[in-house]
Amino acid sequence: MKILTPKHLFLSLLFLGLSSQKIYAQDANVTVNQDPKFEQLLSEKRKINSSLTITDRYKIQIYSGESETAKKTLGDFRKEFKNYDGTIVFNTPVYKVWIGNFKTRIEAERNLSLLKKKYPNALLIRPNK
Repeated sequence: MKILTPKHLFLSLLFLGLSSQKIYAQDANVTVNQDPKFEQLLSEKRKINSSLTITDRYKIQIYSGESETAKKTLGDFRKEFKNYDGTIVFNTPVYKVWIGNFKTRIEAERNLSLLKKKYPNALLIRPNK
């Protein structure tokens, strides 16, 4: 390894310093080209998310198991009980059928006693946020 003399070291540093003066960083301007359908897709996603809100209200779970059976259970439920809303929730590894959106525990328990006649394994739940 060759050690540079002070004169060569000074000239090397001077050359390096002067040559780096022409180096520029990236521009602060960023251009994003976005497909117009992206906003439409985001809008649809927001609608879906708002309809699937999990609140601090009470729900009744009438089924927990496989996907196809959950769909069949919800379909049968909707035919018989038209005044209740119901949804299928996936919670690894099972699908759950949740019914209702009850404000109070008393209201939920009344409906639970009615639903237990048809769905004996139904249970009262209060989903977390």
